[in-house]
Amino acid sequence: MTLRQWNDLVRLIEGQDIGYRPTGFIIDSPWIPGWYGISNIRYYASSDVWLKANLKACNLFPDVWFLPGFWSEFGMCTEPSAYGARMKWMEQSLPHAEKVIKNIEDISNLPVPDVKTDGLLPFMIDRLKECEPAMNSEGHHVKFAISRGPLNIASFLMGTTEFMMSLAMNPAEAKILIDNITDFVCNWLKYQKECFPSIEGILVLDDLMGFIGDYEFNEYAIPAFRRIFSSFDAKARFLHNDAQGLITAKYLTDMNINMFNFSFEHSMGEIRSLAGPGVVLVGNIPPRDVMAAGTPQQIKDAVKKAASEINDYSRILWSVGGGMPPGVKNENITAFIEAVNDEI
Repeated sequence: MTLRQWNDLVRLIEGQDIGYRPTGFIIDSPWIPGWYGISNIRYYASSDVWLKANLKACNLFPDVWFLPGFWSEFGMCTEPSAYGARMKWMEQSLPHAEKVIKNIEDISNLPVPDVKTDGLLPFMIDRLKECEPAMNSEGHHVKFAISRGPLNIASFLMGTTEFMMSLAMNPAEAKILIDNITDFVCNWLKYQKECFPSIEGILVLDDLMGFIGDYEFNEYAIPAFRRIFSSFDAKARFLHNDAQGLITAKYLTDMNINMFNFSFEHSMGEIRSLAGPGVVLVGNIPPRDVMAAGTPQQIKDAVKKAASEINDYSRILWSVGGGMPPGVKNENITAFIEAVNDEI
C-alpha cells in the first residue's frame, strides 16, 4: 500500500470521514497470474515477475486499495509447508498441500515450526526483502503481516472432514492442535513484523471458522484469534472469512478484530447489525458470479444493491465478498470503481 492509502485506512478504522468512498480488493495468486498472463508456477518462482505483476495492478488502478499489498505467498501451501507437508504444484491452478496428520495420535508429536527456517517461510521473507527497495521506490510499503488462521491450517494438515470430526469426537486433541498452530501463527506474524518494521497491520484468513457452531466458536476460535490479533499492537486487524459468517460477525470485538471481509451471501445490513458500528466492513458483491462472470452493468447493479442494504456508509471498504477470484477483467474493476464513485 502507499502511505496515503494506509493513512486513509487507519482514519477509516477510526471512523473519520476520509472524503471519498474507498474501494479495495484482496489480491493474490488465485487472480494475479491469470490476469497477468503467466502460469502459477512462474508467479511463485520468479521474484521479478511477482513484483512486476503486483506493480502492474497497482499502477493500472492507483486509487484501489489492493490488500494486503504485495502479498508474498505460495497459495495454500504457505503455512502447511512449515509443518513438512508434501506440496503439489500445477501450472494453471493453485498448489495443494498433502496431509501430515494421519492419525489422531500424531497431534501430540507435532512440533511447532521455527518460522525463521521451516518450509517456504524463509523464501517468502527473502522475496519481500529483495523486492522491497523497488516497491518503496514506487511508493509502496509492506504494511501487513499475513497468515491463514489456525482452523484453516488444521484442515490442511489433517483434512477438513477429519478435523471437523475431531472437534466433536476428540476435543482434547483438537485443542492441542489448535493451540500448536496458534503459537505458530503468532510467532509467524511477529517475525514478519521483526523483519519489516513498516508493518502496522495483521491480516488473517480462515474460512473454517464459518463452519462451526456457537459452542465450538467460543471454545476454540475466540481464544485463538484473540491471541493472534494481539500478537503485536496492530492498527488494522483484518479478518477474512467468506464462508458462513454470522457467528463470526457477532464475536469480532471479542477477537480484537476491526476489519471484516465476509461472504456475499450475507447482506451488509445483517453483518453491520451483528458486528456493531466500530468494525470496518469489507464487501460485498458476489466475487465469482458477478465480479468475474458478470457484465459491467451487472457489477454496477450489484454495488447499488449492496449500498441499499445500509444507511450509514462510514467504516465501509467497498469490495467483493471474498478475495478477488480468477477471471476478473480490467473493465469489471473499472465498472466497480465507477459504481462506488458515481452511484452510491
